[in-house]
Amino acid sequence: MGNKIRYLNTDLELVSASDLTSLVSVFEAMDLCILHCAQYDRLWYATLEVSSQYDEPEATIAEMLAVIESLDRDSRAIWNSCTKREFDIGYECSQSSKPVQQNLSSQLLNRIATVNASLGITLYSTLTSEEPVSTR
Repeated sequence: MGNKIRYLNTDLELVSASDLTSLVSVFEAMDLCILHCAQYDRLWYATLEVSSQYDEPEATIAEMLAVIESLDRDSRAIWNSCTKREFDIGYECSQSSKPVQQNLSSQLLNRIATVNASLGITLYSTLTSEEPVSTR
């Protein structure tokens, strides 16, 4: 990887008190990949991603939004019952990474808000446990 920040992917993270298996099945039928769907401590958790690989999050999130926007009424009700609906953008970076800029358009942000979802960013370190980590 060197010293460059690299976009990995975007996961769609869902949490609900309602059973998510039927919604996840709809997503799977629409070509989203199911990474995880299970119930823990009375809550349902699901993680999904697209099967395509993109260089930036805009296209990934747009593909997921197209699926969400096409949900039927029953599936949309389950979607709306989720207490967490988050697009989690993942990047790989090292301590010496050089800056990289990626943008999300206002149109995409509006679509995210319309489906009542949020954005998260996760930075995955390439450091090994022996390397010091600066907290400055």
